Amino acid sequence: MIKGFKEFIMRGSVVQLAVAVVMGAAFGAVITSLASDVIMPLITAIFGKQDYTKLLFTVNHSQIFYGKFITAVISFLLIALGVYFLIVAPLNHFEKMRKRRQGVPDVPPPAETELELLAQIRDALRDGRAPSAGVGTGFERE
Repeated sequence: MIKGFKEFIMRGSVVQLAVAVVMGAAFGAVITSLASDVIMPLITAIFGKQDYTKLLFTVNHSQIFYGKFITAVISFLLIALGVYFLIVAPLNHFEKMRKRRQGVPDVPPPAETELELLAQIRDALRDGRAPSAGVGTGFERE
């Protein structure tokens, strides 16, 4: 039982997931600080408000802190931009470069048209065999 647990924990995907969670938390803290300590003061310099977390309005004695929401939205957008430009875009670029080196074309082969697929199904039914594209569709013979 301990051996099985050890094998599960040492799998690459579990370790990679743990590293990703830790890195994500650290990256989130950096971006939150960027939003609250750099971006929001710049917005304050432009628009003149000092503390956006205190912005609120009251409805039936309930306080709605829309300033905190604005700060959270800005943080989210910065995190999304950071993830895209620092992780996704470079990985996509490296993947394209790898495919070029291996000679794999960027454009996928054209898909068969509906007319071609219907013709294949017609011919297969006429010949009494399953269509080649119909695997798992119920047209197979046993």
